[in-house]
Amino acid sequence: MIETILDNLLIGTPKPFREDGEMSAIAKQLVAYPVQLGLLGLEGNQVADPLHHGGRDKAVHLYPVEHYAFWADKYPGLEILTRPGAFGENLSCTGMTEDKLCLGDIFRIGDALIECSHARQPCWKLNHHFGHADVLKTVIKTTKSGSYFRVLEPGKIRAGDTIIQQERVHPDWPLQRLFGLIIGGKHKGQRPELRKLSDMPALAETWRKRAAQLAESQPI
Repeated sequence: MIETILDNLLIGTPKPFREDGEMSAIAKQLVAYPVQLGLLGLEGNQVADPLHHGGRDKAVHLYPVEHYAFWADKYPGLEILTRPGAFGENLSCTGMTEDKLCLGDIFRIGDALIECSHARQPCWKLNHHFGHADVLKTVIKTTKSGSYFRVLEPGKIRAGDTIIQQERVHPDWPLQRLFGLIIGGKHKGQRPELRKLSDMPALAETWRKRAAQLAESQPI
């Protein structure tokens, strides 16, 4: 069972992202005070693209502190990697990497109860944010994706709160494996597993649909 400390809590609002007027809320700021975590996310936190970000299944985003050493080694001197928030995460902590965290894991953090809904699917904005064209490709190759949570019980949380696992319902589905099947191209020959995923309520709706599509693409 996982128990760790929320090292940093971050929120952000949409800001100009590139010259064509594209907006993004990937840039986050540290907050030291308690913040209400509701069903749709942290109070004061916003998304620029509600079609692809936010919602119940993406209420809060976590990125493991452990991965920063890998990225800093890959992109030495990159200023955004000197502090939390480079990946647009709301929660920054150790001990919750994709090999340790499983789909449906439930955690108590502060007054809130959260459930792991899926891994993060990287998009082009990471490439632009980092100033390197291979960030997205590297996330997919390494499965250093980060994770999303839905909120089961709203409540206030703050940096320094203990994150305590309450339940593990799908021990066979670490996020590393889940990400490989749904995003990483490892779905071939996995029709039965994909069909199981498509029926799992714990899995985010978009990924359930993706699992069903991938299952149908497989030979019987």
